[in-house]
Amino acid sequence: MSRLTSTLRSELVGLAGIVERNVYLTKRYLLWDVAFMVWTVANTLTIVFIARAVHVSPAEENRLATSLLVGAVIWAFLGIIFELVTETVAWERWEGTIEYTFMAPISRPVHLFGMAAFAVLYGLVRAAILFAAVVAFIGLHVPHANFAGALALLAIASLSFMGIGIMASVLPLISPEKGAQLGFIAQGLMLVVSGVYYPVSVMPDWMQWISKVSPATYALRGDRAAIVDGAGLAWADVWPLLVIALGAIPLGLAIFRAGERYAKRHGKLKRSG
Repeated sequence: MSRLTSTLRSELVGLAGIVERNVYLTKRYLLWDVAFMVWTVANTLTIVFIARAVHVSPAEENRLATSLLVGAVIWAFLGIIFELVTETVAWERWEGTIEYTFMAPISRPVHLFGMAAFAVLYGLVRAAILFAAVVAFIGLHVPHANFAGALALLAIASLSFMGIGIMASVLPLISPEKGAQLGFIAQGLMLVVSGVYYPVSVMPDWMQWISKVSPATYALRGDRAAIVDGAGLAWADVWPLLVIALGAIPLGLAIFRAGERYAKRHGKLKRSG
């Protein structure tokens, strides 16, 4: 039992170390993060202002603007998780630490979950700032918002996106030249089918079928209901996210292990091009 406790403690220390290292990296590039935050706010405003162009009643305009804002904020949050986990290998190459990290005395799941845990915390901070900034700028009213329910659903959705992000993070391993770009393509494809700015029901039937396997579909539907209508957690949104997470996380770890073995065998681990 003492050996198990010691191993568990060592892995938890390693996970905390991965999170702490990424906090320091964020501090190093803080001005870039501020610039990117300004761009994100501006980009979100261009979307939310669409509500004022449709010429509806003030109440309907507020509802539409809030719905668009929720879509933009939730996608920004989930996108940050996806991007940071996907860029796990790219970050190591940029910093010149990839060989040291891959030889560190921590398991690969702890390494990847440490990256994912940081991504969730970082994404929550950015999402909160983005939501507050746009609400204040436009003057939206969300008197019935159920923020607790929305955050709970986001936490569940984060597990699914961790798994998918881990799958995509193998791409820079096996293709140092274009792997990271392929990750962004995968993220964009999910954006199309998940109903970020429009209901899933407006898409063709075959795209609606694809949307059923995207965790963003359920996260957006549930959080939009929680913020706009004050609804609570709906099991119809929770169980698909749990199923996707249970499948995506083990599959993502298995794919990453296979990609790591391939990269080491072909000398691609440290290559940048």
